[in-house]
Amino acid sequence: MQLGMIGLGRMGGNIVRRLMRRGHTTVVYDKDQKAVAALAAEGAVGAATLEEFVAKLTPPRTAWVMLPAGAITEATVNTLASLLQKDDAIIDGGNSFWQDDVRRGKALQAKGLHYLDVGTSGGVWGLDRGYCMMIGGDKSAVDRLDPIFAALAPGIGDIPRTPHRERRDPRVEQGYIHAGPTGAGHFVKMIHNGIEYGLMQAYAEGFDILKNANIEALPAEHRFDFDIADIAEVWRRGSVIPSWLLDLTSSALAENQTLDTYSGHVEDSGEGRWTVNAAVDEAVPAEVLTAALFARFRSRKEHTFAEKILSAMRAGFGGHREPNKPNPKK
Repeated sequence: MQLGMIGLGRMGGNIVRRLMRRGHTTVVYDKDQKAVAALAAEGAVGAATLEEFVAKLTPPRTAWVMLPAGAITEATVNTLASLLQKDDAIIDGGNSFWQDDVRRGKALQAKGLHYLDVGTSGGVWGLDRGYCMMIGGDKSAVDRLDPIFAALAPGIGDIPRTPHRERRDPRVEQGYIHAGPTGAGHFVKMIHNGIEYGLMQAYAEGFDILKNANIEALPAEHRFDFDIADIAEVWRRGSVIPSWLLDLTSSALAENQTLDTYSGHVEDSGEGRWTVNAAVDEAVPAEVLTAALFARFRSRKEHTFAEKILSAMRAGFGGHREPNKPNPKK
């Protein structure tokens, strides 16, 4: 199957590579023509303009937009809407606000175009691990594009199967879900990222307590000099709190237990704020998720070891760099 990709950054480029590894064909465009040339050398069809990009797609066309949420995604979707034809589809795989998806979906439907919002999780590891996808849009478009989603998804792998799922959608066990109509995909991804904030903050604070267990303010007999890298590793094996985030934390601590290559400055990408706003709209108490968001605000003013743990995890799963800091992986 053919897919067009606009935006060849950390995730967009690897989505293209994963599709090509599984036999699909791709057309790619990015303002950075070096990124286009690199993927063309690997087998993709490159385009120098959006007009050329659309011309190289075979109807019914599918254009996946993998750009930062906001103005650049809005402008790209609008341009594509003027170039595509009836029954073509636009996918927004970034982290757009779900209400923007609802608005775009209505506008594109009036033109006979399909619009899918695909919350995509997997970060820089998705090329090999696969991508968990939360999809919003009409059923006909989702079903037509199922070969694309199936190729990108991680599959069942070695995760034990959940009992009593025999009559449920089998795609969910493969790592992707048709969550509902337009907007539903990014709503689910928004909550996913809000939960991610809370999980990360819990790990960060716990390791900060362990690190400070030997401070002079404590009575001598109450002090412990813990090897936190070893504690992170042992928790990965048989405890009730393992996760990929803990895996990344253990790796970062084993490499540098002081994490002195990280400042502790932690950005928030927007989904945490939107999650808290949704909780307010629904009158749902969300104390942990709200506190985790506010902790990121605080990190930009003062830095603790907890924030360095957060920075290390973000660098591990998403390749995120701190402002004015070199990539710690280099």
